[in-house]
Amino acid sequence: MGDYLRIQEMLKEGESYAGLILGKNGDADYHLILLPEEASDVSWPAAREWALEREGELPTRRELSLLFANQREGFDRVWYWSSEQHDTRPQLVWGQNFASGIQTVYGRPFRGHARAIRRIDGG
Repeated sequence: MGDYLRIQEMLKEGESYAGLILGKNGDADYHLILLPEEASDVSWPAAREWALEREGELPTRRELSLLFANQREGFDRVWYWSSEQHDTRPQLVWGQNFASGIQTVYGRPFRGHARAIRRIDGG
């Protein structure tokens, strides 16, 4: 409970706590924070720029899954960009549908939605 209270005190106005991402392959655990606002009708490059302008980043696929599980009500029931390009086809980028929960890839010019996140060390 103490860690949760510490995180709550670190939130900026409009931000919400999404949960803990467990580290994999030796990476440390961290807390995921969802920033306020969203961008709509944006290509992947524009979505990345939008997130950086808010001092955040686009979420990874794992982070989108956690956001779907814990913050779904804060999202429109549409498709959102991730920060991850497809492994073998870099012109494609992963995203998540917040109506169905499905993750799939779209081309960088596709016009989707974006939310920004930030991370707080879990240690």
